Amino acid sequence: MVSRTTADAKGDVVVLLIGMRINRFWAVHLWLPVMFGMFRMLRELTKDPARGLLERVLLTASPRTYYVVQYWESKEKLYAYATAPDAFHHKAWAALNRKERKGTLRGEVGIWHEAYVVPEGSYEAVYGDMPAFGLAAAHGQVPLERRGRYARDRFSYRSQPDAEAEKTG
Repeated sequence: MVSRTTADAKGDVVVLLIGMRINRFWAVHLWLPVMFGMFRMLRELTKDPARGLLERVLLTASPRTYYVVQYWESKEKLYAYATAPDAFHHKAWAALNRKERKGTLRGEVGIWHEAYVVPEGSYEAVYGDMPAFGLAAAHGQVPLERRGRYARDRFSYRSQPDAEAEKTG
């Protein structure tokens, strides 16, 4: 029997994609610290769940491009971590800016991020015979039928009753 589940996310979902691209393989001394810095930030966030990181998935797009899909409690917690003076991110970003100003970095490594706040009703997920992964690992996993058999049903799911329905009901 196939076990199908969906993510048990409620409300908005905050997703951060963050990564690096190795532009010049020979410049190991420049891109390796960037990679290790990401691992250090992930360890820091894992040790302090109050900062708001719910889950992360490490991925590679090519031998040159590595990234992390992160699920956050809220955009406020994501912003707070990004700007916290006591967080390793602050130190790493400052060091990168200093290298760029000095001209030490000349395109050997690229960095990027994309952040999304996805409103409830604008995401859905299906997992077949899978442990909790991605969105389901971040927010929990429930049987598919609880949110609807079809994608349109899962997209229309709301964790809070519609205000209009409450007024008329």
